[in-house]
Amino acid sequence: MNAGEPGLRQGAAGPRQSSDKDVTDHPQQAGGAEAAESEDRPEEQDRPQDAWSARRDLVDHSPKAMGVGDNARFGGSLIAGDQHGVSGGLVAGDVIMGSKTEIYRFGISAESHGSGEVPASTLDRLAPYFVTDESLFESLLDRLRTERVIVLSGPHFTGRRTAALMLLRRLGASPIRTLVRDTTPAQLVQHLSDGQHSAKGYVLCDLTTRRDRPLREPHLLAARDQLAEEDAYLVITVGPMAALEDITAVGWRPPNPADVLQRHLSQLTGEVTTGRLLALPAVSAFLEHDHQLREVASFAKHLKRYADGEVTEEAVGTFSLFTLENQIQEWFDENEELIPLRDKAFLIALAAFDGGPYALTAELSDLLYAFLQDTADSALQPQVPVFGTHIGKRLQLARAKWYQEEENTEWGPVTQSKAAFLDNRVSLVLLREVWTGHPSARPALVHWLQRLAGDGRPLVRTRAASTVAVLAYADLPSTMALIIEPWATSHLFRHRLVAVNSLTLAHLLEAPNVPSILDAWCQSEDPARRWVAIRAYGLIGAERPKQTLAALRSAVHKEYEPVDEDGDEVDVDELMVKQLAQSVELLLLSPAGAQVLDELMHRLDQDRPVHDLALRGFLSACARRKEDARLGRPLVLDWYATSAADGGRAAGGIAALWRSVLEDRRHTRAALEELGDWVRAADHDQATECALAGLLPALVTTASEHQRLSHLLRTVRGEDGAPPPSVAARLLAALPTRR
Repeated sequence: MNAGEPGLRQGAAGPRQSSDKDVTDHPQQAGGAEAAESEDRPEEQDRPQDAWSARRDLVDHSPKAMGVGDNARFGGSLIAGDQHGVSGGLVAGDVIMGSKTEIYRFGISAESHGSGEVPASTLDRLAPYFVTDESLFESLLDRLRTERVIVLSGPHFTGRRTAALMLLRRLGASPIRTLVRDTTPAQLVQHLSDGQHSAKGYVLCDLTTRRDRPLREPHLLAARDQLAEEDAYLVITVGPMAALEDITAVGWRPPNPADVLQRHLSQLTGEVTTGRLLALPAVSAFLEHDHQLREVASFAKHLKRYADGEVTEEAVGTFSLFTLENQIQEWFDENEELIPLRDKAFLIALAAFDGGPYALTAELSDLLYAFLQDTADSALQPQVPVFGTHIGKRLQLARAKWYQEEENTEWGPVTQSKAAFLDNRVSLVLLREVWTGHPSARPALVHWLQRLAGDGRPLVRTRAASTVAVLAYADLPSTMALIIEPWATSHLFRHRLVAVNSLTLAHLLEAPNVPSILDAWCQSEDPARRWVAIRAYGLIGAERPKQTLAALRSAVHKEYEPVDEDGDEVDVDELMVKQLAQSVELLLLSPAGAQVLDELMHRLDQDRPVHDLALRGFLSACARRKEDARLGRPLVLDWYATSAADGGRAAGGIAALWRSVLEDRRHTRAALEELGDWVRAADHDQATECALAGLLPALVTTASEHQRLSHLLRTVRGEDGAPPPSVAARLLAALPTRR
């Protein structure tokens, strides 16, 4: 039996057939066929990424909302960050599962409108609640008074219509009439002078425009002439994506939500009650998020109900999440005229790549758009404009921001232009809503994720995994069957690694049953599933080190095949054993390292497979440096120095494993090479030299050990074959006298 290759071919053959069938039986899931074609590439093009660098990629590229950072279940202090990811007292899983709050839906807001005269009572009702920057508002009044028509541009539900009505009311334009939104630019003058109605003020909200039918300057000039004849005024509101030509719209800036909330509460309750309600922690949490003015107004009414004893404080606390869910449902329930399918694809892509490079998000959103269009109407070719998509307007629609930030890449840190939702909960809720609320989108989404999993960029593959983790939390059975299992049984290591990361992140979100899945896969006869389980153990096994090491010991026995009756000679699947050792390496360098070290020492002499696993894992851990610098301080050496200074047991365990690995003829050469690297690192850092000088005497308990180390220190070469470093002589002097 060849140690590595037969197992890999066996692992790909059986499961691969079933997974391809699962995917390609559905016409919209052609991505399965493409994945199958990619699996026929030569194996030389697909090598497993080592566990340490794969873990680094996962940390660097996972969404901040997931809180991979300082999560004890994923390595704790080795990574910096926020344990919960999302704010407002909710963990990510709570956000995914939803508010579970029964609250009335938003009714007709001030942004909604029909055609006809606006009653004076409506204007009188709105006026006390209207909040604005008076200086800016006065400048708008002056412009409207002079030009008779202005165009207010801004996102939906930012108070544009209320501002338009208040402008006309402040000018004394009465009566005020609203025009239907499907009025075209060419019909504008006709609707102003229809001869059936007379008004002094007109409001046209969300004027309908298209790329081939924009609002042009001649339309406004003609309207201005007509308005001058009638001594009337017109305010037009448009969205951020409106097609305008030779026109400079006035950007509408909504008032501060806190000011709006206070104004509404003061109108609904007394001054004392308003102060008490504003002091609630739930109110502060609500205002921390990006909320539309209609949501703020609804929250004020909800607080009034709380003050009257009609709802609980818990319902107040979950109102913010409820409004977010309501917004996301509106995005995907809207017809294609208001929010085109391409914009919906961008929203999904932004949820997957929240906080990632904007250009990458836009690129991959167009790919998703093509898959969604194929599901909606395969006969219709998706039309993607190459130019002309305004970044700012697109992000306004998504309630997102554009900013620059440093991104860790395989070529080092690079400053990139990024895009992120203003509310860090949006991505989690949006992905859950699309996966569970719109199952018709699943074929396209699965196809898209398959393409992402095969992408050459680590960030893309990591975000595919983080997206699937959210889907698994929301619906584990479907996500396992449609996505994770086909990846886990793939012939390609890059697909398997995405499965590893998906299960890891799903577990961090507290999706159910992930440890049980890994336990079962670790005992599977399918080498591909075993590979996935072994690698995932290294990432999440620190929370239960004894059980994890027991599973790894059981798994390692499957990779040692006796070739004679006595079992003295064995054929080893080197590839799988290497993965097992790398998982032990990650566990040793986790916050549970002390427990892992004790367990390794306790079982060190159990049998050869377990002995080899412990020594291989220890040597792999010894190769890791602080900040991954080539000559940085070894992490295990730093651990030894800290433990020795504190009188901890770990120092003795580390020294004992070093003696064992130097003594074992199967590992002696690799151990001496690694120790030589430590000597070269000590030549560049005094603290490393001091720590190594403290360790070396603990490695000498026999004459042969003294001879081995003294020979190393006398013959070790410097960097690139240079003469021995000067530190070698000083370390040689630190060795105890030969016995």
